[in-house]
Formats: sequence, structure tokens, C-alpha cells
Amino acid sequence: MYKIDRNLIVNTIKEMIMETTRTLGSEVIKSLESAFGNEKNNIAKNVLSKIIENQRIAKEENIPLCQDTGVCVCFIEIGRNLIFDYDLTEAINEGVSVGYTEGFLRKSVVKHPLNRINTKDNTPAVIHYDFIPGNKMIIHLAPKGGGSENMSTLKMLTPADGREGIINFVLETIENAGGKPCPPLIVGIGIGGNFEHVTYLAKKAIFRPIDDNAKIDEDRLLEVELLERINKLNVGPMGLGGNTTALAVKVNSAACHIASLPVAVNLQCHSARKKEVTLIGKEA
Repeated sequence: MYKIDRNLIVNTIKEMIMETTRTLGSEVIKSLESAFGNEKNNIAKNVLSKIIENQRIAKEENIPLCQDTGVCVCFIEIGRNLIFDYDLTEAINEGVSVGYTEGFLRKSVVKHPLNRINTKDNTPAVIHYDFIPGNKMIIHLAPKGGGSENMSTLKMLTPADGREGIINFVLETIENAGGKPCPPLIVGIGIGGNFEHVTYLAKKAIFRPIDDNAKIDEDRLLEVELLERINKLNVGPMGLGGNTTALAVKVNSAACHIASLPVAVNLQCHSARKKEVTLIGKEA
């Protein structure tokens, strides 16, 4: 069996938070630069140039990309040969607490949706666990902003609504959102499962690499068609018009009940902050 030191997990989470809130991934920057080159609307082109400049300043000055430093969302893949003699969730949350506190990042989490009392260290994180072979632990982390999250949607369609019903619902979601989720967006779509699982699928979709394609034919064809149709809506960067409303569309699907067609849309703003780190366990 293998172990990963608790302090290593705490420090890794801390460093991931500090880096992701201040540095945009190279693949997202490349996509924004490509969009700038292809954009035909002058206002949209100017907005994209400011977004690109903003990420450069954030990196050079070591300051947050956005004032909303988000809620920490983690997908944790745990090797089946790993053992933990401590509470892993507690260790992850300690890393979140230290990262947001020492990094002087905005604390956006409240203890209860109604009393609105701030937890003052941005904990607890939203954590999803999965198991994989071996002795590795893969941490996928994203500080998810409130603006784009607020415009995310779910609908229980019927099988009769079919593919066109999914497309219409996604387009309606993007059009209604306008500039509120800070486009250009990465659009994560979940199809299938049930009421709670479909939102998990949509959330996990925005963690996918920006330049990958769905492995299932039906999902991949939806990604291509939706990206094209979303970018014809003329929402544009920050909702000011143009042909760059989305940088990517990611579709994840799962089996579902014969009477159901659940669809969830999780929107990610242009500050698409995320990071992946792999830790290797040592023999216990």
C-alpha cells in the first residue's frame, strides 16, 4: 500500500489556488488570441484585447485575474492502492483555507444560504471523489466564479424533445444569460443520468481540455453544431455583440431512464481558471 503525506496535499492545494486565481492556462490564452484574430466586430475585438491584456498584467503583477476568486471546486481521482490515516476532505479544506488566506484572495463562501455569514477562509470546497488504478492521486481544481455559475441551468426534457430540444434549451440559456456570465464562455453540457447526476456531468465537462473532442459520436457532433450556433447568436464578448460568444462547447453524457432526458448547462466565464496536479504515493 502507498501513502501521500498530509502536508503535501495541503501545500499542493494552497499552491494550486494561488496559481489558478492569478494565471490563465496557455491553452485558454491561445484560444482567446485565436478568437481575437477571427473576430469581425470591432467592439468585440477591443474587448478581447482587454481580456488578453488583463491576463498578462495579472501574471506579471502576481494579482488575481478577477475580483471574484470563486468557490474552490475539486475533482479528486484516488488510486486504489493509496491509504489515508487522516481525513482527506479536511486536508483539502485546510489547503483551501491557507491558499485563500495567505494569498489575500476574496473569501466568497457563506455558512448558510440564508444567514449569509461568511466563513472567512473560502471553505468548504466542493469536492468530488473517484477511484482509479494505482498509487496516484490526481487533483483537478478550479476556482469557479459566481457570475457564470448563476446563469447555469437544468431542465428535465422528455425523450420526445430529442436532439433539437437539447439544442434549443442550450441556445435559450446562452441568449438569456447575455453578458452576465462574462463571455466568451466555455459551455459545459451534461445529458442523461438523472436530476443530480446531469449537473455533475456538466460541471465535469468544463474541466476538459479546451481543444479536446468528445469520444462519443453523438456528443462530438453536438459540440460542433452548438459552438457554431452559439457564436451566431451575436451575444459576443461581455455581451456587447460579435461572433465570439463561446470558445468551446463540451458535452458529457450518461445512461438515463426511458422516460427522461435531463440536460444541464454549466457556464464558465472567459477567466477559465483550472489546474491539474498528480501526486505519487510512497510505500507505506
